[in-house]
Amino acid sequence: MSAPLSKLPSGFISADEVLHDRLSAPEVRRLELKYGNAELLYGLELLGVAGPFSRVTPWELQDENGVRRINASGYAATPFGEMPPVLTGFLRQFLDQNRSMGLPQQSSAPWRAALEANLVRLLARELPSHADSQVFFCSSGTEAVEGALKFAKAFRPASKFQISFGSGYHGKTLGSLSLTPNPEYQDIFRPLVPGALTVPYGDLDALKALIRRVGPDKITCVIVEPIQGEGGVNIPPPGFLSGLGEYCRRHGIVVIADEIQTGLGRTGHWFESSAQGLDPDIITLAKPLGGGMTAVGATIARHDIYKKMLGGLSSKRHSNTFGGGALAMAVGLKSLEYLIENDLPARSLELGRLGLERLRAAQRNHPRLFEDVRGQGLLLAMQFQPMLGVPLPGVLKELVFEATALLALRELHQSGVMANLSLSSKRTVRLTPALDMPDDVFSALFDRVDDFARRRPVSRDLLTGTPPVLVARLAKFAASKPKKRTPSDG
Repeated sequence: MSAPLSKLPSGFISADEVLHDRLSAPEVRRLELKYGNAELLYGLELLGVAGPFSRVTPWELQDENGVRRINASGYAATPFGEMPPVLTGFLRQFLDQNRSMGLPQQSSAPWRAALEANLVRLLARELPSHADSQVFFCSSGTEAVEGALKFAKAFRPASKFQISFGSGYHGKTLGSLSLTPNPEYQDIFRPLVPGALTVPYGDLDALKALIRRVGPDKITCVIVEPIQGEGGVNIPPPGFLSGLGEYCRRHGIVVIADEIQTGLGRTGHWFESSAQGLDPDIITLAKPLGGGMTAVGATIARHDIYKKMLGGLSSKRHSNTFGGGALAMAVGLKSLEYLIENDLPARSLELGRLGLERLRAAQRNHPRLFEDVRGQGLLLAMQFQPMLGVPLPGVLKELVFEATALLALRELHQSGVMANLSLSSKRTVRLTPALDMPDDVFSALFDRVDDFARRRPVSRDLLTGTPPVLVARLAKFAASKPKKRTPSDG
């Protein structure tokens, strides 16, 4: 039976055309270059990683030429891979059977109630002090951080300053950007939200000294990633997080744990902050909660902090149109259920141990390619030696660092691995595979990393193995970007 003729005006694209793959890959790229973030797509096209890609299995994608690659990208937001059957099957049931309101902004709602309760129960199982905490839902990680900052400020209204850490990443909306100390992303938007202070990550003495210098009563909050993701998988020294929590608690300073990348199993623990001895006042969650299928963010705050901002007639002081929508809550509820029933944090811990062993072996075999490898659970990183082994001045050095990671990403792609860049660690490429990736696929992933390292055993090979015409085009593209670069990787 032929598809019905579209009644859309000429030139418009119907949903059926996209659903049935009648929009060709070249046409997709043409439209994106014309109407979307053209500079980003152009850069990805130069590297040969622009796609579009289609799903073969939850863990494997293929391009328009039928080349399959193992997907270890997704920036920790695809905990079960692409369109996992556990969620797609459930969504069919949801769409057929759900009768609750889609956007219950001014009423109670069963899906939201269930996810709120389950998140708090899960958190309280790890941190009993959160047994009476409350949840605010939104649609992204940066919104979750914005909410956390407002909760903290409402709780300590006379305070003026918020502390974050070097190489940290909390998002790109104005409040979260103010606490993401990266001039490359901040400078054009100044003045930012006032009061942002920064100390080196993992340096407890520096944090204490800053708090003493400013005055504890003037500090609203300290926001910290238990492991820095965009910073290149930076793991703090033992005792740092527990010491941070103890010192801030002594002075009444609100502690926010940004668990958007680390939370819900990625690092092998339900909450990495808890695993490192920190009992934060507020926790932000997002990426894995949507199961790679929808957008869900959550801010979980202690009862007294929550009530200070959203108590009584002030309960609409902070709101979100789509946060708590039935579809998002249903996916979040099912994702959390799947994580719990399959104990995926434990699986992440074991797979991560095996993956890190493979990366360490690769580093031992190819020390002129890999400067360092590190990881916790399935948050893994490869830091590359600079392509040019000669000292370079500031901006030029950072451009070479950035090019090192970009060409490494390209070479990994050619070896059949899709990986992630790190926004605040220019020479670092991350692997964030699905927590339920089958053993044989997981092993093949590292076989392909080994293949990449054998083909390019020295970091300069990343440059010399790239066609000169492509190097020239990439250099021209880089020259058109902002000249300021955030120092990274030494």
